[in-house]
Amino acid sequence: MAGGGGGGGGCRRVRGPELRELLDSKRDVLFDCDGVIWNGEAAVAGAPEAVRLLKQRGKRVFFVTNNCTRPRGNYAHKFSRLGFSDVSEEDIFSSAYCSAAYLRDVARLSGKVFAIGCQGVLQELRDAGVDVVAEDSAEGPDTSIYDCPLDPDVRAVLVGYDEKFNFMKLAKACCYLRDSECLFLATDPDPWHPLRGGRVTPGSGSLTAALETASSRKATVIGKPSRFMFECIASQFDLDPAQSLMVGDRLETDILFGANCGLCTVLTLTGVSTMEQAQEYKDSEAPEKKDFVPDYVVESIADFSEALEDE
Repeated sequence: MAGGGGGGGGCRRVRGPELRELLDSKRDVLFDCDGVIWNGEAAVAGAPEAVRLLKQRGKRVFFVTNNCTRPRGNYAHKFSRLGFSDVSEEDIFSSAYCSAAYLRDVARLSGKVFAIGCQGVLQELRDAGVDVVAEDSAEGPDTSIYDCPLDPDVRAVLVGYDEKFNFMKLAKACCYLRDSECLFLATDPDPWHPLRGGRVTPGSGSLTAALETASSRKATVIGKPSRFMFECIASQFDLDPAQSLMVGDRLETDILFGANCGLCTVLTLTGVSTMEQAQEYKDSEAPEKKDFVPDYVVESIADFSEALEDE
């Protein structure tokens, strides 16, 4: 029952004693946030209790999110605001934080980074001591790519979620990437995010796709489903894939991330992906689709609370 990882999951619904047995067999639990722990500014029912009970049973709980809009400190405040009493900044690994760690520790960037992203991205880069190209306050609405200054010290371009994405940012990034030695990174590949009222907002992946097309280069993705996010946590906390569980709501990022890292995976149905989509991937003849199939499926993280309390 404990289950392995690495994709080609059984897509089995699980709850009660069976779910408790699964949780008891693991030491570390990794949760996605949006659609799993909360939806917008409301915690998913039972989520604070599930996290508390897991920690009471000696589990190490981590949060891995592709949402790069907030620095880790802001995420810690959000957890507290939504009723999670024992989540610290060190438990949270966002794509912004991991991108900054990658530039500092892996790439050992010696120059500056041109960052397309919101405050969460910029803050994490600065906190990591990564030199970021400052916005030019002298640029006005009539400034064009023909005459704007370009920083000669740029050695990397990082693309994240940016509500102020515009043609000039795209054009500047394109110019920097003409240098084949300039690194090209993306915080995450998420194409879109659901909003209240049935609307959506384009994600980092759609902005990255624009720059990939314009530059004829492919970005190195830092967030899920890339392995680096797991390696970032493992380097600090000595995680063993065989002892770890990944819980997410998006098959193409969360579940694929788990498969890529050799983790046992659980899909929760409170977010983006549906049981029908998981079953379609399971029934597909295409081998590459098997890594999108979760090992297990729960209705909600509240099932964790039920399973752990029902002893």
